Amino acid sequence: MRAVIRRNKQLVCDEIEELTPGAGQVLVKTLACGICGSDLHALHHMEHMIETSRRASGGGDGGAMGGGFDPTADTVFGHEFCAEILEHGPGTTGLLKPGTRVVSVPATITGTGVELLGYSNNLPGGFAERMILSEMMLLEVKNGLPTDQAALTEPFAVGAHAVAKARLDKDSVSLVIGCGPVGLAVIAGLKAKGHGPVIAADYSPRRRAAAEMLGADVVIDPAAESPHARWEAFGVPTARAAQSMARMMGKTFGQPVVFECVGSPGILQHLIEASPAGSQIVVAGVCMETDKIEPAIAITKEIELTFVFGYSPEEFAHTLHQIAEGVIDVSRVVTGKVGLSEVAQAFVTLGDPEAHVKILVEPGR
Repeated sequence: MRAVIRRNKQLVCDEIEELTPGAGQVLVKTLACGICGSDLHALHHMEHMIETSRRASGGGDGGAMGGGFDPTADTVFGHEFCAEILEHGPGTTGLLKPGTRVVSVPATITGTGVELLGYSNNLPGGFAERMILSEMMLLEVKNGLPTDQAALTEPFAVGAHAVAKARLDKDSVSLVIGCGPVGLAVIAGLKAKGHGPVIAADYSPRRRAAAEMLGADVVIDPAAESPHARWEAFGVPTARAAQSMARMMGKTFGQPVVFECVGSPGILQHLIEASPAGSQIVVAGVCMETDKIEPAIAITKEIELTFVFGYSPEEFAHTLHQIAEGVIDVSRVVTGKVGLSEVAQAFVTLGDPEAHVKILVEPGR
């Protein structure tokens, strides 16, 4: 079968071996799979990603991307997918019949452990015509939800998890820095929970338009205005002295929460300095470089840093439900679709934030 393979830090469309489902597994046809920002980074920097993952796990052979993964070997990316069941392996219930469209947390249970799809040497991810999934992890796509929208469950679950980790109250004001896919998912997660106002900031006009489309109450171009200029207008004093005075006068104000969704060096320090005293900064952007902050400023302002990663299976399932029910409207998020032979060029195209919001790979295209 055909697949797009990361080989020698290049993307090559080639043939790979056919798949046979094992115990508890199903063979599926990939209908659509999103290109994620982590895919773009992993194309050239997979080795560094694996090393940081292993260090995060305590220096062992495991890590978030699984033990024994060789970043120099052939890998088929793709972890944001919607697929169709083709065949059940032994020991499955067959509850969901062939032809059923499904999504799944991108992890497959095997006889030797768990393979993280998109970051595995043994099983292909969604940039292949077919995949092996675990039956117990399948979620049926219902309500006639279009395939391209169902494929967005995974990235929007990331936003739902970031929002779940935020200490939001009923009067909270949220600021989302960066309106790429992660920032957009955070905005959608905030609005799905009824939070607002939500301020969104990005230099890209296209991304600002997408943020507004997903429900941001205020959209700001940082080149023209500081995103932090709006806190006072929404009733949040920025200085500790002003906050203390407000409390002594019996006034209340919402918890300021800043979502960092850029992941570039220097952003954290800037936010520590610019955010209101007592802010919680939820770090969802993945900075892969060594960064520097001045703790004394964060301490003086009592800034809280919360780092978030991934999502729980429950958050994944709930995100699918919210998309299917229209609570989260992702109908205009996908701005491009490509076949397997066009994936390499799509990676180049996505380097321009004005070109696309989200591109899906359709292996059958």
